[in-house]
Formats: sequence, structure tokens, C-alpha cells
Amino acid sequence: MKTTESTETTQQHRTPAPTVAALVEAPREIPVRVTLVIGSNREGRFGSVVADWLIGRIRSHGDFEVDVVDVAKVPLPTTLSPSPEATEALAAVTPKLSSADAFIVVTPEYNHSYPAALKNLIDWHFHEWRAKPVALVSYGGISGGLRAAEHLRQVFAELHATTVRDTVSFHNAHGSFDDSGRLKDPSAPDAAAKVMLDQLAWWGRALREAKEVRPYAG
Repeated sequence: MKTTESTETTQQHRTPAPTVAALVEAPREIPVRVTLVIGSNREGRFGSVVADWLIGRIRSHGDFEVDVVDVAKVPLPTTLSPSPEATEALAAVTPKLSSADAFIVVTPEYNHSYPAALKNLIDWHFHEWRAKPVALVSYGGISGGLRAAEHLRQVFAELHATTVRDTVSFHNAHGSFDDSGRLKDPSAPDAAAKVMLDQLAWWGRALREAKEVRPYAG
């Protein structure tokens, strides 16, 4: 004879649906710690204007905590020797790189590549970049700084960092912003920044979680 379970027994085996209170109290994801690197120290540079706009996009995105490293404020010698001056400069900048889950590098294009001060900052560090994602924001003339960005992809690949695919670039950057530093037409740059930051947040969390399970051994 075929038997059936009682209603009481069947109910005991059902998985209860989550309550509204449980959903509301679910922990939020830990923000991605991103360090924004301003890569130019040239007098009269435009990078700070681009960086100020970008910081606004990062904060409104909601997935990040942001810190800033400005190469113009980091007097690192090009000799790569551990002088007292270098030690002092590194004490201010290295912790910001080491604690980051991800990076955004803002670079102009000088003579078809990126600035020497930015390369010097990169070369002073190694482990700080490893197994972390890097987003690239470039600016320049007709090229929009894209040649500088592509050169940086090669450098960061050597340092075991992962550059995200999508970038933000400003062609004829000075003409894109008004005298107060506001974009004249923010629609396209804002959309491009959203795509780039979405990718950076995904990679930042994915690599952070992966290293928690298994330290990077590359």
C-alpha cells in the first residue's frame, strides 16, 4: 500500500523563506579600497582637473573607498637608492599602495607615452601592485592619451597586475571642461566611467577574495 507523509512531516522538511527582516539585516559588501594615482607633476598640468571629476564619479558609484597618491607631492629620486629623502617619501606613499584593493591611474600623454614621474613611482614599488586590478584614465590631444594607457598595460602586466579592459579618455581635454573644472557635456564621460568602475569593482572584489583563500604565488 502506498503511503504519504503527513502534512506536519512535510512542513518540517521545507526550507523556510527568508523574512524581510533577515534580508534587511544582511551584511553589505565591504567596499573596494581604491587608490587614485595622479600621474603628472608637470607645471600647469591638467591632471588635477580630471582627477577631481573622477573622484566625484568614484564616490557616487558606491562600491569604493578612495585614497589619492599625487606624484607631484611625492619627491622620489630617480636613482632608486634608499636615501633618507626617499625613505621619507616612501613612508607617505607606500602604505596607500599596499592597502589598496585596486588602482586608478590618471595619465597624460607626453611624446606618445606616459610621464617619467609616474614610471618612477611605479618602479619604486613591486609587491604593492601584484594581483590587483588597475583602471586607466588618460587625457591629451587628438589621441586622448590612449598611447600612454596602452604602454602602461605592458608595465603593469610585468608587475603581475591586471588592467581592466575599458578606459576613460579625454580627447582635447582642455576643451572638454569649463573654467570651473566642470565637464561641458558629461554624458559620454560619465557613462564610460560607470562601465570602467563596474569592471574595477568586480575585479577588486574577485582578486581580494581569491587571495584570502589562496595567497598569490606568481
